[in-house]
Amino acid sequence: QVQLVESGGGLVQAGGSLRLSCVASGSNFRINVMGWYRQAPGKQRELVAAIGSGGSTNYADDLKGRFTISRDISRDNAKNTVHLQMNSLKPEDTAVYYCNAHIFGMTYWGEGTLVTVSS
Repeated sequence: QVQLVESGGGLVQAGGSLRLSCVASGSNFRINVMGWYRQAPGKQRELVAAIGSGGSTNYADDLKGRFTISRDISRDNAKNTVHLQMNSLKPEDTAVYYCNAHIFGMTYWGEGTLVTVSS
């Protein structure tokens, strides 16, 4: 069972930056893909960015250039951490941001961290 714990959300003014982190534990195997999704009020959950174990990345088209995903993997694979650096934040970036992990055909989710961008 993989546990995901997010941190780093909060309130920021438009134009500001935040860095989200997500620590995955509970697996001694390398997690294939980790990523971030977000869900704004009244909207569906959507992909923000994802990163593979080899470092390949995928971003939502409209977030490229403002958001950067990165990942740390411990040598024994026991600890996987994924970060999301968010710059030039806009009020429309306000959402709950969820960490996501895929391993052995299973998908795991964190509980989410709220990001609020004020105008």
